[in-house]
Amino acid sequence: MQVPDRAEIVVIGGGVIGVSVAYHLAQAGRTDVLLIEQGRLSSGTTWHAAGLVGQLRATESGTRLVQYSTDLYARLEDEVGLATGYQQCGGLVVARTRDRLIQLQRTAATAEAFDLDCEIISADEAKQRYPLLEASDLVGAIWLPGDGTVNPSDLTAALARGARMRGVQILERVRVTGIATERGRVTGVQTDLGHVETDIVVNCAGQWAKAVGEFCGVTVPLHSAEHFYVVTEQIQGVHRELPILRDPDGYTYFKQEVGGLVVGGFEPNAKPWVAPDALPYPFEFQLLDEDWDHFSILMDSAVRRIPALATTGIKKFYNGPESFTPDNQFVLGEAPEVKNFFVAAGFNSVGIASAGGAGKALAEWIIAGEPGQDLVVVDIRRFAPFNGNNRWLRERVSEVLGLHYALPWPNREFESARPFRRSPVYAQLVAANALLGSKMGWERPNVFASSGPPSTAETAPRRLNYSWGIPDWQQWCNHEQLATRRAVAVFDQTSFGKLLVAGRDAVRLLQWLCAADIDVAVGRAVYTPMLNERATYEADVTITRTGHDEFLLITSSASPIRDQDWLRRHTPDDFRVSVTDVSGSTAVFGVMGPYSRDLLSALTTADLSNEGFPFGSSREIGVGTATVRATRITYVGELGWELHVPNEFAVGVYESLLDAGAQFKVVNAGYYAINALRLEKGYRAFGTDLTPDFNPVEAGLLFATKLETDIPFLGRIALEKARSEGPARRLVSFTVHDAEIMMWGGELVTLNGRAIGQVTSAAWCASVGRAVGLAYLRHPDRLPITADYLAGPGFAVNVSGVSTPVGLSLKPPYDPSSVRVRS
Repeated sequence: MQVPDRAEIVVIGGGVIGVSVAYHLAQAGRTDVLLIEQGRLSSGTTWHAAGLVGQLRATESGTRLVQYSTDLYARLEDEVGLATGYQQCGGLVVARTRDRLIQLQRTAATAEAFDLDCEIISADEAKQRYPLLEASDLVGAIWLPGDGTVNPSDLTAALARGARMRGVQILERVRVTGIATERGRVTGVQTDLGHVETDIVVNCAGQWAKAVGEFCGVTVPLHSAEHFYVVTEQIQGVHRELPILRDPDGYTYFKQEVGGLVVGGFEPNAKPWVAPDALPYPFEFQLLDEDWDHFSILMDSAVRRIPALATTGIKKFYNGPESFTPDNQFVLGEAPEVKNFFVAAGFNSVGIASAGGAGKALAEWIIAGEPGQDLVVVDIRRFAPFNGNNRWLRERVSEVLGLHYALPWPNREFESARPFRRSPVYAQLVAANALLGSKMGWERPNVFASSGPPSTAETAPRRLNYSWGIPDWQQWCNHEQLATRRAVAVFDQTSFGKLLVAGRDAVRLLQWLCAADIDVAVGRAVYTPMLNERATYEADVTITRTGHDEFLLITSSASPIRDQDWLRRHTPDDFRVSVTDVSGSTAVFGVMGPYSRDLLSALTTADLSNEGFPFGSSREIGVGTATVRATRITYVGELGWELHVPNEFAVGVYESLLDAGAQFKVVNAGYYAINALRLEKGYRAFGTDLTPDFNPVEAGLLFATKLETDIPFLGRIALEKARSEGPARRLVSFTVHDAEIMMWGGELVTLNGRAIGQVTSAAWCASVGRAVGLAYLRHPDRLPITADYLAGPGFAVNVSGVSTPVGLSLKPPYDPSSVRVRS
């Protein structure tokens, strides 16, 4: 066997993901495709996958991917003449606890927002649908009629045939040994049978994807873990149409298999397998050793749920390794390190369900050069090179698999592999009883248990407790919010992403990529979106001009790799400009509140008056004995400054702020307070309120663009069209009428019981005294969303199955004229 000298696109990996990408590339007309598999098709993780196809995911984009998968699997046999084994049998998820039932009620509301069939049913109704079920200890269930199962190996074979029918060449038993690059771009693939010149490489190598990425310096953060299930002998009452059953409180799932059951699950304490650089070769259609002791927690729970299992024999024990990522989301997209190197890997046990949609989405990404939908949550650019550390991955993945069926609490934080990245004042934050969270590896204070009146100190939680309702830590968050509104607070915002854009053509590049006018005077800060050609959001940033040819771009903690890649990929070859990630070089302290000017004036001789330091100004000033960059800007809706402090001076500046602030009743404040304060002001956040599915017209942020000028920018044509047509949906502020109700985001918005939108962000806000948030709405008659329309009756939000009245407005509930910001 020989490999061709050249192929336009080389796909590495012949599991279900790889063949799906090849199939969809060919379907879109890109037929000069070579797929290479080191063993046989489906011989890695695919062949021993359980084959569950559950449609509903946490995000709309994820749900749409699986909905496409189910449609594809249902029609693929007619197209290629090979069966996939797809069976739409429906799915049951049962609840043992009230907290789980609340989660299912929230899930049902999400399904309605996504226009997906879903129904909350009683335990008795669940037993009617699944007669083998022990339901006496259940408090309810959810019925998903669109769920189904598929045979993974048959599906892979069918997709492969479809790809071959369109001209794709598939070679088995060819091992990749290297990736060739030139000037940061893929040029070829080295195999054990020779070199293949290529323009594009697609890494779908499953557990081996990390090792393949390392051939050319690409980080693919995943680690294998052992995954267990058994296949039983035949059981009376099990038939082909029996629904999928999930008992997440018992960590288990069940599906029918030739008259018996597949019984598997996700045990709380997982077993990581060997490191990604130590995977055996060959490893084809192989399993790991049985481990009945480790499986016992799953089997004991399964017998409790299906008593017939106590007297049923086991035909086969499967222990098959599969890869998991650090955040339980798969990895998709073009790598930031090397152009035209794409990745689809780390599917966290949802690879079969996601394969069709993910393959199509990546094929479209390859052809168009960017995704055509919101894929931020799975985008490979959410990770940095430090996420590739194998020791860190091993510790984190052990937790990730164990949380697969855990309650998905709002704001849940990972506990493993921490602390990781630390602010210079980390020790001081810990000493102040910060309850820490993590973002992009940074340890960040969510809330301070030491905040609040002394009378509450003994009841303070010393760790982050989770709840669907108002949590016990809310009292400290409220104190921090009110201190910011009434006095002054210090926020450690060191985790901000910071990019330095410099060079002769920096202005030209940023003027093209930013929708706002950034050609401002040195020492001015500009809030701006960065849009794609569709005029939807790729980033939401603040850019400060620090020199004639130098700009400091501030982005969210999760976005520096993504934004740096966006800038670099849109930089013409003849431009002289550099983009440097300087996120770790400085600490950032937000000094916010009506007394922020007084506090800083106690430490500096700089003129901080409105005339001397107007809003949007940025300059170097002395703070105590240190020199820092102070930018007058706010994300909490109060007078304030962000101080960018060189790391070596950070502790001293932080201590000076707290010492000098004592007379103004200064407090430490965390990110939960920031979130609540920004929602009172209607400030948007990238990734929740602003995504590649929404444009500035829909987001109500046209003021942050330069449409009123004649300056061209990326996305301008599409944005002008969107403005002239008017928004089909609109982001609005809402306030819950009942002060006892807690909201977290994701809830369904209704008008007289009819679904019209979904909450994107929410929090309990102390100044307003109730839950506040943002939501995208569609008018049921496709009319504009106006203030008069929002003032009408009948608007409500579904909170865990209960309809709760809300007030809606195009203006924020707190300081809508921004008087305080410019005070």
